[in-house]
Amino acid sequence: MSKTSVQYQTQVNICREIFLAKTKDYGTSWRVLRPISIVDQIFIKAQRIRTLQEVGTSKVGEGITGEFIGIVNYGIIGLIQLSLGDTIVEDMSHDSVQILYEQSLQLAINTMDKKNHDYGEAWRDMSQESFADLILVKLLRIRQILQNDGKTLISEGIDANYVDIINYAVFALILIEEGKHRA
Repeated sequence: MSKTSVQYQTQVNICREIFLAKTKDYGTSWRVLRPISIVDQIFIKAQRIRTLQEVGTSKVGEGITGEFIGIVNYGIIGLIQLSLGDTIVEDMSHDSVQILYEQSLQLAINTMDKKNHDYGEAWRDMSQESFADLILVKLLRIRQILQNDGKTLISEGIDANYVDIINYAVFALILIEEGKHRA
């Protein structure tokens, strides 16, 4: 297993643990979220990262790391919601949620492996600011696709954008863990 795969697994294990613990606390209340609401939740987190990058301090005591973890988990929620279709109030079993989480995560991992091969791990030389900006770009693209009733002419769909968002956030978490980016 490559260094990147090990580091990626370490970070997604943290994200998964938090997601599943929150699912025990809150159930699957996120099932009610419509696509635009998920986009907005990720947008809030990415925008907060940008603000913290620019001002350098947090008044609520939570740093950038937690926001990237939240982005990963909301990206997974986005993929799950796409796969399930209708947004409803639904109490799903913990086991069902874990299976759906793993399926969505596997899509992100497979994409990361392919892109890492083709791009030669260029992400390792990217700034934390670029990760936040690229996540925001992907969110704006999803918003536009939603305004187009989910249709694209030649571009990737909503799912591909969520996968990229997840991977950018995991890469940022890896670089934070390595001490190359601020937490």
